[in-house]
Amino acid sequence: MYKPLIIVESPAKARTIQKFLGSSFEVKASMGHVRDLPKSSLGVDVENGFRPQYVGIKSKAKVVSDLKKSASGREVYLATDPDREGEAISWHLLEVLGIPGDATCRVVFHEITRDIVKNALKSPRVVDQHLVDAQQARRVLDRLVGYKLSPLLWKKVKRGLSAGRVQSVAVRLICDREAEIQAFQQEEYWSLTAHLAKADGAGFRAKLLGKGRQESRMNTEDDVRAAMRDLEGARYEVLEVKRKDRRRRPAAPFNTSSLQQEAARKLGFPVKRTMALAQQLYEGLEVGKEGATGLITYMRTDSTRISQVAREETRHYIESTFGKEYLGGAPKRPQAKVNIQDAHEAIRPTSVLRDPEGMKQYLNRDQYRLYRLIWERMVASEMASAVYDAVSCDVGARDHVFRATGSTMKFPGFTRIYIEGRDNGDPESEETLPPLTKGERLDLTRLEPCQHFTQPPPRYTEAMLVKTLEEKGIGRPSTYVPIISTIQERGYVHLEDRKFFPTELGKVVVELLGKHFPDIVDAAFTARLEGDLDRVEGGQDDWQRLVGAFYRPFSERLENADEALERVKVPDEPSDVKCDKCGKMMVKKVGRFGPFLACPGFPECRNTRPIMESVDAACPLCGGQMMKKRSKKKRAFYGCENYPKCQFSVWNKPTRERCPQCGSFMIHRRGKAGTYLQCANPGCPSGAEGALT
Repeated sequence: MYKPLIIVESPAKARTIQKFLGSSFEVKASMGHVRDLPKSSLGVDVENGFRPQYVGIKSKAKVVSDLKKSASGREVYLATDPDREGEAISWHLLEVLGIPGDATCRVVFHEITRDIVKNALKSPRVVDQHLVDAQQARRVLDRLVGYKLSPLLWKKVKRGLSAGRVQSVAVRLICDREAEIQAFQQEEYWSLTAHLAKADGAGFRAKLLGKGRQESRMNTEDDVRAAMRDLEGARYEVLEVKRKDRRRRPAAPFNTSSLQQEAARKLGFPVKRTMALAQQLYEGLEVGKEGATGLITYMRTDSTRISQVAREETRHYIESTFGKEYLGGAPKRPQAKVNIQDAHEAIRPTSVLRDPEGMKQYLNRDQYRLYRLIWERMVASEMASAVYDAVSCDVGARDHVFRATGSTMKFPGFTRIYIEGRDNGDPESEETLPPLTKGERLDLTRLEPCQHFTQPPPRYTEAMLVKTLEEKGIGRPSTYVPIISTIQERGYVHLEDRKFFPTELGKVVVELLGKHFPDIVDAAFTARLEGDLDRVEGGQDDWQRLVGAFYRPFSERLENADEALERVKVPDEPSDVKCDKCGKMMVKKVGRFGPFLACPGFPECRNTRPIMESVDAACPLCGGQMMKKRSKKKRAFYGCENYPKCQFSVWNKPTRERCPQCGSFMIHRRGKAGTYLQCANPGCPSGAEGALT
């Protein structure tokens, strides 16, 4: 009797599961999908219920042949990932291997650990056709949009273009934000801060609110100077002191989008890198005597729910490590979305007993950093709230009122282990106020006027874009990475200093689609369609009806646009750099590695140059200007403008500090004791290092 065969997607997952099960089973990998729609044709029969015409993937022919031989005459279990895509892969394998549709061969597990895998094999089920239909509907919709719209873009804009159903919305978000920034009118305003001191010398700062406790804004320097004149010789007195406890709850465990956002904020990881590392942690790594085991649960999920077993283990760890007072009460979780994804758990460690420091020796640097982030977030989610003593004090000076706020931590709670990151930098901090009482007299040290300007909305980072897509209901956990990758590969946007900028091509395409295909770039419409796909997944809607309802008006608009549209020219963005071969002013273009300069005289002149930004530093070897450049992997570095004659370069950004020995610029370096300044000149006689910063 042949031993049963288990089929998973990846070799890493197969190796981990094989080690759990030993010689009782054989585990093989399908290497992802084995069938797909054809590349050379539409592959969807729009006249007969939008029936997809699947073909074998050529590169998988050998894999499929091997799986067919292995599956012949034996019991087969399909153990692909527990989501729509995984269910669809299992269904395709079912069809390819000739397994009956009602066979109970599908096994699902959300973490790859010995007990979970063995228990899953005890309760196989049939392939869930509703999940398969939802995946088919998404694939067919995307194919119809891509294959029907792309020829129109080729014809009317530029050859080689393509349009995506969900990606187009993401490009529009970035274009709309850029338009807001360009249209933004900066406004001036002023603040006035009083530096005050108690009789014992303890000082603090308070900001002017206005007159009579009514907040008023000072728009000009004249306004603030007038207030300062009113305050000349004024007596400062505490009018009111309010004190209360402020509690800060811990964040829920990660779902896909919050993991991508936090990894971008705290670790600087692009979303693609985050998901690749999470996949490795999920599929299993060698962990000492335990052998291969999955360290985290499935990483594509909308849910923040965790199992009772995981919660109890985490709470026991907290109590034994930090004490009972650090245990949180019943956690308040965001209301689960009404879709099948909440059947998954949050992203968490498969066991909190595998603490990051214990795992560090088995992980590479980036695996360790991401695992630590996931582990800390999970443990913190079950800890008590942090408690702050929050103080607000109003200070009167004639009829003007100043306000000072501050807080002191009374109980650290979950912050002992984890503090959530912020999109605009480090967590907020407030100064500590000295003890103050109503009626207390204060001395004015000085008044500090300060000019400010209103700021435009920030450009999207990867983390902010993922957050916005999730909030607007666009895409699902498995789609955030391909959305962000695709819009860059197509040249519609580019990343600069981790912020998205739309290209001229992106602006043209979004404007064209918005005029003739408003639904394609409408966030609300795309979100409703995602909800419809969720209903198909839950068995409440028919996938063919859904596709038909979308395709009929789309097809009509396509015909009208073909007749109404004139050819659109994508304008080149001019630069102030002259072509060194023909003398024409070069223009900015965007390629697969980002922006670059090209001669407009193409094809007669094919000269191109990288776009480089000058840095306030001189090359220590030849005295040339240092320039910011990018490697082929898009990593920023700083090199001499005289390359290739001078090949000096450094990864670290030059600072304004100069070496006391040789006068060259210094750079920040990291060591065990912290960050320090080091001379960038490799020939510096002292190898000068500055003080820790």
